[in-house]
Amino acid sequence: MAKSSSATASASGAKKRKSKSGALTHEEVKSLGHELLSSRTHLNHAPTLLALLSPSAPLKIALEALISLQSFFEPLLPSIPSASAAAAEVASSDPELVFGAWLRQRFDEFVAALIELSVSPHSDDAIREVAFDAFMDFVKLGKDGRFHSAIYHKFLHAVVHATDSIDPLLELLGSKYSKYADVCYFTYTSLDKITNSLGSQTTGSGKDGLQNGDDSSENRNVICIHNIYNILVHTPALDFQKETKFDMWSTVGISLKGEKNSSEGSSATHINKRLKVKFTKAWLAFLKLPLPLDVYKEVLATIHQNVIPSMSNPAILCDFFTRSYDIGGVISVMALSGLFILMTQHNLEYPKFYDKLYALLTPAVFMAKHRSVFLQLLDACLKSSYVSAHLAASFAKRLSRLALSAPPAGALIIIALIHNLLRRHPSINFLVHWEVPQDDTNTSGEASQPKKVGADPFNNEETDPTKSGAMRSSLWEIDTLRHHYTPAVSRFVASLENDLTVRAKTSEMKITDFSSGSYATVFRDEVRRRIKQVPLAFYRTTPTSLFQESDFPGWTFEQASVEGNENSIVETSGASPAKRSRV
Repeated sequence: MAKSSSATASASGAKKRKSKSGALTHEEVKSLGHELLSSRTHLNHAPTLLALLSPSAPLKIALEALISLQSFFEPLLPSIPSASAAAAEVASSDPELVFGAWLRQRFDEFVAALIELSVSPHSDDAIREVAFDAFMDFVKLGKDGRFHSAIYHKFLHAVVHATDSIDPLLELLGSKYSKYADVCYFTYTSLDKITNSLGSQTTGSGKDGLQNGDDSSENRNVICIHNIYNILVHTPALDFQKETKFDMWSTVGISLKGEKNSSEGSSATHINKRLKVKFTKAWLAFLKLPLPLDVYKEVLATIHQNVIPSMSNPAILCDFFTRSYDIGGVISVMALSGLFILMTQHNLEYPKFYDKLYALLTPAVFMAKHRSVFLQLLDACLKSSYVSAHLAASFAKRLSRLALSAPPAGALIIIALIHNLLRRHPSINFLVHWEVPQDDTNTSGEASQPKKVGADPFNNEETDPTKSGAMRSSLWEIDTLRHHYTPAVSRFVASLENDLTVRAKTSEMKITDFSSGSYATVFRDEVRRRIKQVPLAFYRTTPTSLFQESDFPGWTFEQASVEGNENSIVETSGASPAKRSRV
């Protein structure tokens, strides 16, 4: 009774101090904090200080209240009961049990206030960093020195469901705490649970639907997907292969409650295995969500470098990559990197892979943002000696047809790709020079009609490369590039005149030297090029007229006599009066 009466008196005193000026000053808040830390008789100052932890509160007052409450709860953390135990102790008559239940409620309120200060976009940068550091201190202390995964899960849940930008908070998380293995471990664990819960809510919308980026801002689930992806990106995968010792944020590390021997989970090999499993589960759960189009592209652009090397079993991504590769367009172009790694390093078998790759060769490829990586992978995919002659000829013919409409930088890389194809597969070198005899006869023995000039048996619209008719065609498109308007292209065509069958005299061209080309690079190289002879426009004889007779077959130009300053009229022979021009 004495304890409760003194607490009531302390609370009434705080109300009197507040009523004098209408709001607590910095000195009054500091005094309340000192009284709270000095004796249990001032416990009711805790709710008063908790009320001051708001993003809209003055910075000095909020910081003073936060520091006082952190100093109050840290020594009491081992004695705070769990949430389930506190609920059972509320109706108890034991004062210590009642105090424990009350302490648990205030601690939960304090943790919620720290999360709000950390996540809210209205918080000042100073109070956000202090609140987040205080929160991570409670996560570190936990109970019995273990990582406090329960409150950390609440934090990540709030971050995922935040409607405003979380970039400032993620920068703090990534720069200060992502280097600790237990923080990464429990981040992946919580994200796996949150993502599975979110996936069960979005199954009705269809997992294969790619949503528009403009509509994603109005969809709460899409915002959550963006936040999950940002957390995964800001939680870098540790170098599992090189790490021999992992740094831990908490005292115990990532040892679970069921492990009696803490040294069992402390070995680097054991920690490495656990991290890989959690990392894999978190990313698999995320990739099952209906990803927005912008997130989908970002994932495909980086997954082969940042995700696949750190997974426990990368082959499990085969469904994701094959589904992405079958979509077509730019998605298929970007999915090729990951699919190529699974095929070459993890023994993935993909039926009709080259048919899909053949279909991706369109003029839009040379305008795509990730064309550099795609063209390098295209060259790598056609490097195998097991590629048949029909397939190699179809790709060479398809590329040469694209050279007619490709930009100058695209024409350069096409020539380099065809050069490598002809060198790797000598059996298709006949495409460079193919003569069709005029007395060709068909299989029945009857004389066939002479083939029309300009007829090409290659069918560019055929999706099956084995049925395109490339083996009966030629690379006549490359010969037209001799007269290309860009000098760099016309000069580079001469590289195909070499005898590519003699492999000792030639070498493959590095596609990386051409894959990043553009109009700007072609122009820059041409400007830097040193020219020995400058081409000039001149006439060996002085011209007598504006046009030559050879410019207009069937026309004759006669010079009429000119009297005075009058313009003379030149008429064409046999032409109507409308066909007259002035000179």
